[in-house]
Amino acid sequence: MIADPAAQHGAVLAALLRRPRYEVLPLDGVEEQVRAHLSTDVKVTVTASPRQGLEATLALSERLARAGYPVVPHLSARLVRDRPHLEEIVARLREAGVRELFVPAGDAAVPGAFPAAVDLLAAMGPLRDAFAEIGITGYPESHHLISDEETIQAMTAKVPMATCIISQICFDPLVIGGWIAEVRRRGTALPLWIGMPGAVEYARLVRISMKIGLGESARFLGRHRSWMSRLITRRFKPDPLLAGLAPCLADPAAGVAGFHFYTFNELARTERWRREALARLEVS
Repeated sequence: MIADPAAQHGAVLAALLRRPRYEVLPLDGVEEQVRAHLSTDVKVTVTASPRQGLEATLALSERLARAGYPVVPHLSARLVRDRPHLEEIVARLREAGVRELFVPAGDAAVPGAFPAAVDLLAAMGPLRDAFAEIGITGYPESHHLISDEETIQAMTAKVPMATCIISQICFDPLVIGGWIAEVRRRGTALPLWIGMPGAVEYARLVRISMKIGLGESARFLGRHRSWMSRLITRRFKPDPLLAGLAPCLADPAAGVAGFHFYTFNELARTERWRREALARLEVS
């Protein structure tokens, strides 16, 4: 008997939705939102920005880890001053029970001792063994400042020092599928986490982008201005993107570990959407 593709795709999506990563910004009130809306089996990743500084990221990560959440602080390479600062950060995170990191280059205009993620990862050396998981960035679409060739070279250099790849936001399932195929063609076998927005209102995205300054969310708005203009009176829901990705995700060779939701601190709406989507998938 030939298996029903729709049922297979639904089962795959449900399995991936059961283990989400929720990215939050370390702003006032977010800790209370995490505690109110997320159970402690949901992985929470905490961003870093030049305006907020690494201290906001580390402090929130420590508190959430001690509250029982699996936490992934963003250790932006350009915000780490020097080797002693790096060692201090690692010691703090180990003390708090944090066992996973995400290491991007970051947006600081003037870097410290580590201008790129690969520099920080290399400098960590044996300190990397303190973490069970170390994530690096993937770019399904071209980076606005870095050439495709440079992003490919950077990923190749970082892969031996990482355990997973987290993709930036992309709204085109064909582009994401092509990127996954190209990553695998180059011989990279690390698990992939597919980045997408949560259930986020347009107005909320604008406010948060202005508050955190020139970072990923501000660049996201600039790149997708025409798309975002249609969301003024409603919010994005990931369902169409999930449906478009399902055939690719169902292929074991894709090696997709799950979804990384850019929540922009819209935790209640995003978690409600996730639970509703799971309920629909589990009865279909």
